[in-house]
Amino acid sequence: MTSYNQFKKICVCLLAAAAMTALCGSGLLYRPDNALSDRLYQRPQALDGNIAILEIDQRSLDELGPIQNWGRGLMADIIRRLCTDPENAPAVIGLDILYSGETEAAGDQALADACSLGVPVVAACAADFGSRLVTAEDGSFYMDPSSIVGFDGPYDALSSAAAAAGHINTMLDEDGVLRHAIWRLKLPDGSEVPSLAAQICRIYTEKMDLRGEDGGRSAGPETEPGPETAPHIDEHSLWYVPFRAAPGGYSDGYSVSGLLDGTLPPEIFADKIVLIGPYASGLQDHFITSIDRAQHMYGVEYQANQIDALLHGDRKAEALLFPQLLTVFFLSALCLYFFLDRRILISVAVWSAVCCFSLIFCVLLYQNGTVLRALYVPFSVTLLFIASVALNYTRAALEKRRVTNTFQRYVAPEIVRELLHDGSDSLETGGRLTEIAVLFVDIRGFTTMSERLAPAQMVHILNRCLTLTADCILENGGTLDKFIGDCTMAFWGAPLPQKDSIFKAVKTALDMQERSRRLNESLRAQCGFTVSFGIGIHCGPAVVGNIGSPFRMDYTAIGDTVNTASRLESNAPPGNILVSAAVADAVRDRVQLTSLGTNITLKGKTEGFEIFRVDGLSPEKTSREDHKV
Repeated sequence: MTSYNQFKKICVCLLAAAAMTALCGSGLLYRPDNALSDRLYQRPQALDGNIAILEIDQRSLDELGPIQNWGRGLMADIIRRLCTDPENAPAVIGLDILYSGETEAAGDQALADACSLGVPVVAACAADFGSRLVTAEDGSFYMDPSSIVGFDGPYDALSSAAAAAGHINTMLDEDGVLRHAIWRLKLPDGSEVPSLAAQICRIYTEKMDLRGEDGGRSAGPETEPGPETAPHIDEHSLWYVPFRAAPGGYSDGYSVSGLLDGTLPPEIFADKIVLIGPYASGLQDHFITSIDRAQHMYGVEYQANQIDALLHGDRKAEALLFPQLLTVFFLSALCLYFFLDRRILISVAVWSAVCCFSLIFCVLLYQNGTVLRALYVPFSVTLLFIASVALNYTRAALEKRRVTNTFQRYVAPEIVRELLHDGSDSLETGGRLTEIAVLFVDIRGFTTMSERLAPAQMVHILNRCLTLTADCILENGGTLDKFIGDCTMAFWGAPLPQKDSIFKAVKTALDMQERSRRLNESLRAQCGFTVSFGIGIHCGPAVVGNIGSPFRMDYTAIGDTVNTASRLESNAPPGNILVSAAVADAVRDRVQLTSLGTNITLKGKTEGFEIFRVDGLSPEKTSREDHKV
C-alpha cells in the first residue's frame, strides 16, 4: 500500500509539473513575465558621458517654429556650429531624423556640404513594414506580415556626403514595450542596412582606435574598443537591449536653439558622440521601454542606449525556451513532491528559498550575459505551493472527519474532541491523576449462552447488548473506555471535569437495567433467551491518559479505583448494581440504597469493605424528574 501511495504521489507531481510547464509555454505568462523580468534586469547605470544628445526640444520649436517648417539649411547650420573648431569637434554626429528625397536645392546642398566638413555624420534611413506574399524555398507561398514593402534612404547628395547611413526602425514587443533593437534590415533586393546605432558605434570605435595608435588622445578604459563582435541576434535580426539609462538619463539640457544662439558652446561636445533628434512629446517620437514603463523614452535616447550597450560590449543572449521549460518541469515536480504531506512552516521555508534563489540566479545570470524568463519558476512553485496547502488542508479535514467518525465508534466523543484540540501532544504516552467515577458492566451468563447459539446469532445479541450499554453511557455524559469481551468499562470526570459525575454513573447503571428489560422482551421473542447485567461502580483518584507504547496506546484509566469497580462488578449478581461506600455517600439523598455490609470480600482487599446495592432512584428524585419532563 505504501508503494502504491508513493506511485500515486509521483504521478500527481509529474502531471502537475507537466501542467505548469504547458502553462508557461503557452504564452499566457508573457506579459507578467516581461513585467517582472524588466523590473529585475533593467537598471540605470553610471554613464561615462561620451554620448550627448542635442535636443530638438520644446524651446527649439517655440523659437524656430514647427519642425516641418525647418529647412535642411537649418540642420546644416547646426552641424557647422558643432564643427567650428576641428580640435574640439565631436567624434561622430548621428542624425535621428530622416532626410529622404530632394526638396529645396540650396538647403539640400548645404546639408550635404555640412556633412563633408571632416566630422563623420551618420544619416538616418527607414523601412516600411507590411504584409507581402513570399515564396518559400520549397516553392510554396506564404504571407509574411513583417516584410519590408518600402525603404527610404537619405537623398543622393546626403548619402554621398555622410560617412554612413543606418536605419532608425523600432520593433515593439507584443506587449507594446520597446525591449529589442533591429540589428540590420534585409531589403528585398538582398542588401542589408545596419542600424544607426551600429554604424555610429563602428565609426566611433575605429576613430578612437586610430587616435590611440597615432599617439593622440586615448579613448580611455571606458571608451576603448567597443564590441568585438555583434550582439546576440535572433532569427529576426533582433537583439535584447540592456538599457543603461532611464528616460532623461542622457539629457543634459543641450538644446538646438541654445547652440544656434550661442548660449551653448560647441566645444562641450568635443570627442563625443552627438545625437541630434526630436526631444518633445508633440513630435511623436517616444516609446514605452523596459527600463521604465511609467515614462516615455524619446527615440534619440533609445539610440543612445543602444550605442552605449554596444560600446561597453554589454551583449545579452536570451536563453532558449526549451531548457527553461525543462527546468520548470523538474523543479515543479520536486517541489510539489516535497510540499505534499509536509508541515506548513517547512513548506513555506522551502517555497521562499526556491523563489528567492530562482530570482537571484536569474539576476546573476543576466549580469553574465544570459536572459532567463524570471517568472516561470517562482510562478510555478508558488501555484503548486498554494495547491499543496489547499490539498493538504482538504485531506487533513477529510481525514480528521474520517478519523473522528471512526474513532467515535470506539471511544467517547469527549476523548476525540480533546485529542483533536490538543493535537499531537495529546497522543503522547502518560496521564494525570484525576477524581473519577468508574463503572463496569458485564452480561451475565453470556458464556453459557454462546455455547448454545450459532456464532452469527451470538454476535448479533452481543452487539445489541454492547450498543445498549454504550448508548446509556454516552447519553449520561460518560467516557466509554473500552469493551472487554462482553464487559463494558466507562468513567466520568475525564477527560473533562464534570459536575455530579458520581450520580451520572449511578443513573447510567439504572438506565441499563431499565433498557435491559425491553431488550429481553425482544430477545425472548427472537431466540428464546434473555440477558441480565451485573454492574459495579466506585469513585476515587485514578491516572487517566494515554497508556501504552508510542505505537499502540489506549486512552484509559488505571489505579485502585478502577480495580475496585471491576471487583464490584465481578461480585454483582445478575440484575444488581453494587457500589462502594464512597459512591453511596455521594448519592444517598437521591438514590435508594441497601447496605450489604462487609460480608462480601473483594479480591485484593484485605480490610473490610462495605458494599451497597442500588435499588433505584429515591421517590423525591423520581418525582422531580417527572416534573421536569
